[in-house]
Amino acid sequence: MVIPQPPMIDRHGEPVDILLVEDNPGDVRLTREAFKQGQINNTVHVTTDGVEAIDFLCQRNEHADAPRPDIILLDINLPKMNGDEVLETIRGDSKLKNLPVIVLTSSSAEEDIIKSYELQANAYLTKPVDPVEFIETIRSFQQFWLSVVVLPPYDEQ
Repeated sequence: MVIPQPPMIDRHGEPVDILLVEDNPGDVRLTREAFKQGQINNTVHVTTDGVEAIDFLCQRNEHADAPRPDIILLDINLPKMNGDEVLETIRGDSKLKNLPVIVLTSSSAEEDIIKSYELQANAYLTKPVDPVEFIETIRSFQQFWLSVVVLPPYDEQ
């Protein structure tokens, strides 16, 4: 018999804020669906290009009131500013550099994997083509990164 677990919350008693940086509406829908099915209380914020992601993280323009995410899911293949450039910007900013960034992309190219880790991605996940496998990948991410891993505290330097 499986005993349902209460929704997980972060160390402050609030839902976990996730920034999903993804330009494919189908992948956004599948990701939201997977999180909805999980047992972790979270809020998924979506930006659809690299420039918008940086605006969200820096609370600029239409994202002036954006919350600081606890974790970022980042696609590599983005318009305006690609995922590598976003990751490089995050790691170069003293207020953002400790944010966990998980690359979630369709690329399984070795050079993309190496580049992401060189830019200090915390993990690299390849999106399965099959929707059921995609949802399972997100659920596995959710179970590990939001239930097991201790996320870093927000440093307001």
